[in-house]
Amino acid sequence: MSAKMMYGSESSAKPVLDMGDNAAENSFCRFFENMPPRLPGTVRLFDRGEYFSAHGQDALMIASQVYKTTNVIKYLGAGAASKIASSTSNVNGLTAKGLPSLTLSMALAKGFLREALTSRQMRVEIWESSGVVRNASKWQLGKEASPGNLQQMEDLLFSNIDNLSSPLVMAVKLVLSNGGTTRTVGVAFADASARKLGISEFLDDEMFSNLESLVIQLGIKECIIAETQETKSSREGPGKGKKAEPIDIDGDGDQSASAKPLKGKAKDEHDLFKLIGVVERCGVVITEVQGVMFNASSVEQDMKKLLHSSLNPLAMPEFELKVALSSLAAIIGYLDLADAVAHYGQWRLLHHDLSQYMKLDASALKALNLMPNPLELGGNKNMSLYGLLNHCRTAQGQRLLAMWLKQPLVNLHEIEKRQNMVETFVDDHNTRRSLQSDCLKPMPDFNRMTKRFNKSIASLEDVVRVYQAISKLPQMIQLLENAQPNDPQHVELLERTFIAPLREHNTNLEQYSNMVEETIDLDELAHHNFVLQAAFDPALEDIKTKLIGVMDGLDEEHENVASATGIDKEKKLHLEKHHVYGYSLRVTKAEVTKIKGKGYIDLATQKSGTIFTTRKLKSLSEEHTELTQLYDKTQRGLVKEVVAIAASYTPILEALDSLVASLDVIVSFAHVSDNAPIAYVKPKVNEKGTGDLIVKQARHPCLEVQDDINFIANDHMMLKDSGEFQILTGPNMGGKSTYIRQVGVIALMAQVGCFVPAEEATLPIFDCILARVGAGDSQLKGVSTFMAEMLETAAILKTATKDSLVIIDELGRGTSTYDGFGLAWAISEHIATTIHCFCLFATHFHELTTLSQSLPHVKNYHVVAHVTQRDDATKDRDITLLYKVEEGVCDQSFGIHVAELANFPESVVRLAKRKAEELEDFGDGTETGDVFAKISKEETDEGTQIVQDFFQSWKTLEEEHEATAMDEDTDPLEAKQRVLQQVVEQFKDKLEGNPWVRTLLENF
Repeated sequence: MSAKMMYGSESSAKPVLDMGDNAAENSFCRFFENMPPRLPGTVRLFDRGEYFSAHGQDALMIASQVYKTTNVIKYLGAGAASKIASSTSNVNGLTAKGLPSLTLSMALAKGFLREALTSRQMRVEIWESSGVVRNASKWQLGKEASPGNLQQMEDLLFSNIDNLSSPLVMAVKLVLSNGGTTRTVGVAFADASARKLGISEFLDDEMFSNLESLVIQLGIKECIIAETQETKSSREGPGKGKKAEPIDIDGDGDQSASAKPLKGKAKDEHDLFKLIGVVERCGVVITEVQGVMFNASSVEQDMKKLLHSSLNPLAMPEFELKVALSSLAAIIGYLDLADAVAHYGQWRLLHHDLSQYMKLDASALKALNLMPNPLELGGNKNMSLYGLLNHCRTAQGQRLLAMWLKQPLVNLHEIEKRQNMVETFVDDHNTRRSLQSDCLKPMPDFNRMTKRFNKSIASLEDVVRVYQAISKLPQMIQLLENAQPNDPQHVELLERTFIAPLREHNTNLEQYSNMVEETIDLDELAHHNFVLQAAFDPALEDIKTKLIGVMDGLDEEHENVASATGIDKEKKLHLEKHHVYGYSLRVTKAEVTKIKGKGYIDLATQKSGTIFTTRKLKSLSEEHTELTQLYDKTQRGLVKEVVAIAASYTPILEALDSLVASLDVIVSFAHVSDNAPIAYVKPKVNEKGTGDLIVKQARHPCLEVQDDINFIANDHMMLKDSGEFQILTGPNMGGKSTYIRQVGVIALMAQVGCFVPAEEATLPIFDCILARVGAGDSQLKGVSTFMAEMLETAAILKTATKDSLVIIDELGRGTSTYDGFGLAWAISEHIATTIHCFCLFATHFHELTTLSQSLPHVKNYHVVAHVTQRDDATKDRDITLLYKVEEGVCDQSFGIHVAELANFPESVVRLAKRKAEELEDFGDGTETGDVFAKISKEETDEGTQIVQDFFQSWKTLEEEHEATAMDEDTDPLEAKQRVLQQVVEQFKDKLEGNPWVRTLLENF
């Protein structure tokens, strides 16, 4: 993908970086090398007026990511750079060739910065010149932004583009008590774009699972913590600062059998270090600040300024959360809210209750493909659940959809309310289509509009856009009133949820519409002119009268030229307003000869024809420009008054924004449910802890819509206390991972309020979905693949309850087979016997299936594969994967077959088969080999029953003999031998006739 396609079109050629002479270049190189250090993940750009420049490592990174070539790199100050590079550590990218540099046009720079802040989670610094550009010492930091704090660059980057992600930043404070066994976490978060503050305070476990769920639910982009020596040194990297403590998997403070438990300050810092690891695992940028920022002494006074004057912070229950208030103080200080008068009275304070929503961890987010990967630009949007369900027509709807997916409901009434609303628009597709195309699509981002109104930077265009959106409300109300759901009870729900609030907003905004109609010249909108009505002010009316006279003169000159040249003015001679030449005439190529040599002023020749003018036309055009500028200047003060009046409606517009977003998401759910390859169904949801999970003909919503895929549906039958733990075995690439993940996706969709891809679905409400489905190396953090896997599994064991849904895929692959199987068995047994939650466990440890023999609520399932012998001599087989899941056990994995499908070299495949056969046959007839490998399951079951019957008969006969021979004077040992011999004679034929028993006796 080219830079133009990714970041926007270029309006001109790439800017040229010219500092004038070598002295200026050398001076800038010295300044650049001596710039203050920056936080990791920070990019610096230099504002040079009409364009930006980047230097050093930043230039090389931008060349690679934006331009996709290093040919755009220019090296500055080769002489000075050579000296500096040879005497420094070269951290800024100076080389002997010079300082790598490039330029970015405004359009490319804005596109790159938007991606850096919202997708790549980077920090940004814009350096500006406070004097002559060539004087390097005049450069100073002008603007800076981070993923959670876009305030200084919001107007630059999102002035004409909706921001589809909320830049949430949070501060966290951890307080340990009771000897370090009780962890109280206080959190404050802020969305500066929506002027919203929130706090939460809760107890957490050793794995900080509640904090992880909160980060996922809110979609946090940046986290503020108080800097300590432990966090500072651990984040400096290997070989720097204090050596980090080993990671504590089970959370008991011990890192090994002989490790000493941490105490006091060391324990505090160790827990904080683990907290940081959890936050980073969620992809959140960590920002460390001085601990004094968490001082809550002035937070109440600050909140009095920020909240509306009608609210008394001291009377609010949120102010009883003392630990959270410390974090709130840090947020206020980090965003500089207390000193910004523009923020006063504009903020709201919320209390986020974790128990209101399903808990999700970072692993579940990844396993269920909930959100798109921001770095996979231009990919198939249906590869994520968000991309699949996102048929929203508004920016606010898209933001709300992302929030709903991360905050599935646990309240049955609210779930059913959403489902019924979705059902209404599934039943009435005509109303749904009209709402999407006619009403929702024209809706602007009211959040962005109100923000511009509050900052007093809104224009008449913003006022008009709001007016145009308000004009759609009557049509929206009428469509909803005429909706015809199949269930009559849904009419009342529709009225209560959308129609009544929309009527109220429409009534409250009537005065806004009247104000716009009375003050703004709506007739000029057709010409994309946003001006006040002339009658609004005598001076404006006088200018407007002159403008009308000029326009009449332009039309008259147009008529005169047409008459003089004989050119048809309607079809071939056009009067146009050119962006360069002003009002001018354009004649088609076929008629251009008629204007040659007649004294007309030739301006330009283009594909569309020749542009020309006359002296009178040029004079009138200049007069029109002057009068228009005078009109704008005269109305400027009046525009501020109009915008100020419009700004008074921001509370109503914010409420309307929320309502429009909800309607947009509900309609989008209905659109996807009705237009899927096979229509979705409304799931039956039961209260938490009640009912079974039964889904018939379930499908994975993202996979079934992929090209060239004929998805095979499967049933899910998980019965509480009789089949809640399911072990799934089967061949590689047989569909095990898809099968277990689609259960999680369907459960989440049901609790979000959407229909689900199945023929029938009944599910309980889950308090959380936890997943362990694959982990990557985190070697830079000292965490291997296996360690990452164990951390995720430890979190599951600590967090899961009987009302949870657990999904585990291929646990124990990162270590030896024996250790991996031991861990898989122990973890499975703990979940099945202690936690008793719904769990799907996919594995290639086929021995794990014997767990069902001791635990009746463990059931074995397998993915079916059809195997036929291809060649008796070579033992080659043809394997057909059927992707159907049936009850029972599969004792083969077919890994070598997958290698063949991956086009392994034939010699490698042959060697793999030979070695596999050697291992299967290794030790036959010895103590170490698997001597039972070639005995069928039927023969094994028969032999097991024979042995059981043998011992039962021996026991019965022994008891009978002891009762009858109590008074006989016989040797007890001889009596026992006679009884045993009698039983052996009785079972001799059966024992010798079964191969499993013979093998057992031979190796006894």
